[in-house]
Amino acid sequence: MSILKNIQKRKTFAIISHPDAGKTTLTEKLLLYSGAIQIAGAVKSNKIKKTAASDFLEIEKQRGISVATSVLSFEYKNAIINLLDTPGHKDFAEDTYRTLTAVDSVILVIDCVKGVEEQTEKLMQVCRMRNTPVIVFINKLDREGKDPIALLDELENKLSINLRPLSWPLGMGTTFKGVYNIYKNSFAFFHSNKQQVEDEIRVFNSIDDPELFNTFGDGAIKLKNDIDLVDGIYEDFDINKYKAGLQAPVFFGSALNNFGVKELLDTFIEIAPSPIPRESTNGTIHLEENGFSGFVFKIHANLDPKHRDRIAFLRICSGKFERNKFYHHVRLKRQIKFPNPASFMGQSKSVIDDAYAGDVIGLYDSGSFKIGDTLTDGDAFMFKGIPSFSSEIFRELRNTDPFKTKQLEKGISQLTDEGLAQLFTQNYGNRKVIGVVGPLQFDVIKFRLLHEFGANCEFINYPSYKACWVKYENKDDIASLMSLWSNNLFYDKNKNLVYIAESQYSLDRAKEKNPKVQFLFSIEHNDLTLEMEEVA
Repeated sequence: MSILKNIQKRKTFAIISHPDAGKTTLTEKLLLYSGAIQIAGAVKSNKIKKTAASDFLEIEKQRGISVATSVLSFEYKNAIINLLDTPGHKDFAEDTYRTLTAVDSVILVIDCVKGVEEQTEKLMQVCRMRNTPVIVFINKLDREGKDPIALLDELENKLSINLRPLSWPLGMGTTFKGVYNIYKNSFAFFHSNKQQVEDEIRVFNSIDDPELFNTFGDGAIKLKNDIDLVDGIYEDFDINKYKAGLQAPVFFGSALNNFGVKELLDTFIEIAPSPIPRESTNGTIHLEENGFSGFVFKIHANLDPKHRDRIAFLRICSGKFERNKFYHHVRLKRQIKFPNPASFMGQSKSVIDDAYAGDVIGLYDSGSFKIGDTLTDGDAFMFKGIPSFSSEIFRELRNTDPFKTKQLEKGISQLTDEGLAQLFTQNYGNRKVIGVVGPLQFDVIKFRLLHEFGANCEFINYPSYKACWVKYENKDDIASLMSLWSNNLFYDKNKNLVYIAESQYSLDRAKEKNPKVQFLFSIEHNDLTLEMEEVA
C-alpha cells in the first residue's frame, strides 16, 4: 500500500467538553464499539472495580476526572483512529489547547441537562481559530433535559456555529424511546446497558413510513413534526462545509448506556477528514511530497511509574516514520534514532515498526524534547501553532525535606516539561515560582511529586497579576526594568526573561518606563527562535 493510501486511512481527533458532560465515558464507549475493549469501565462507579482506560494517573482514578490528555489508537472499519481524550476541567485547559493543534477534527460533548457551559465556549473559540471540523454529541438523553430545539438554539447562539442535526430523539428521560437517524432513515431503540453493546435498529423507508406509526403511534407523529421542523430550519448537511469548520452535524444519545454511540462512530468514519497539509516556517508541508516530519505536542513523565520512563508524544504531519532510522531534531541540530517507538491505548503501549502522517506515537525521551520541537528527514523548519500562555496563579515552591532536594529538582523539572505548569526561576535557580492556569494543578503537582519522585514540598502564595515574557533588542532597552523591578524578573525554562507583575497598575508602569520593550501574554514555538505575540 502506498504512503498516501496509508495516510488517508488515518482519522485523528480529540473529544472535548465541559467537566462531567460525559467525555471520558464517550471515549470508553467508542473503544467498546470498535472492539478495542470488551467491557467499559465506569468512571464513578464503586460497583465496578475498573477505571476508564483513558484515565490512568492515580489521581485521575481517585477523583474521577481527567487531568492529562491520553492517547488511544485503534482500528475500526478499515480506518486507523487516533483518539485524544482531553481534560475537561478548566484548570488543565492549556493541555487541551495544545492537544487541539495535533488533531484534524473534534467531537464536542454537550450535557443535555446543563447545555452550553463556560469551558465549552472557550474550547470552541480555540476550534474556530483553526477552523477545526466539529461534530456535536448531545449526551445524557436518558435524563430529563432541555428541549432539543431550544438546546440547538443555545448552541448556535453561544458557540457561533451553524448546526445540522443528523439524528433526532423520541422522548427524553423516562419517556426516552430512542433516536431516529435522519442520515440513514433508521431508528435505534433505547435499552439501558452500561457495560456491553446491545443494538436494536430498524430501517424505515422515510420519516413518512407507515411502519413508524404502527410502532410508536402518536409518538411517530411528534417525531415527524419535529424532523419536518428541523429540515425547515436547518440547511442540508454539506460535508465540505463541515470539513471547513462552517457546519457541525449533531447527534443525540446516552454514552453511559452505550446509546447513539455507534451512529456517531459510523458517521464519523464516513465524514471526518483525513490528515491535511500543515503550515510551517518553510511554508505548507504536504503529506507525501515532503518526507517525514512531525512535532511534539505533549510530554509525559512516569507513564509507567515502575520504569520511570518519559514519553514525548509526536504528531506525524507528513510522510512515513520508521523505527531505528535517524531523524533530524531541528532545535538541537542533531540526528536521533528511536529503537522503541510506541503506539498507545491509554497507559498500555506497544512497539511499532512504522507510522504515517496522522498517527500519534510515543518516543522514549531522555530529556532531549520540549513541547513544540520538530523532527524531520533533514529539513530545518518548525511547525506553527503550538502555543504557551501566561499563567494566572503563582505560588513559590518550598522544599520541606532537604534530604530529598535532588528528587524535588528532578520532579519539578519533568512535570513542568510536560506543560502541567510553568517554572520561573530567580537567583540562579535557587528561588522557584510555579505558574498555573487553575489551583487544582497545584494539587496534582504535589501528589505526583510525592508519589512518583518521593519529594515533599509546599506552595507559598505569591501575590501577582500576570506573567509576561519580555522581548527586547538590547540590554539598554531593559535598564529601567532591571533597576526598578528586579525582584519581579525571572527566567522561564527556555532562559527567556519573564516579568511577573503584581498588578495591572505595575504592569502599566513597567510598560510606560520601558517603551522599547514588548510585554507578551503568549508565545509560540514556531521558529528556530521564539516568535512572540504582543499583549493587546
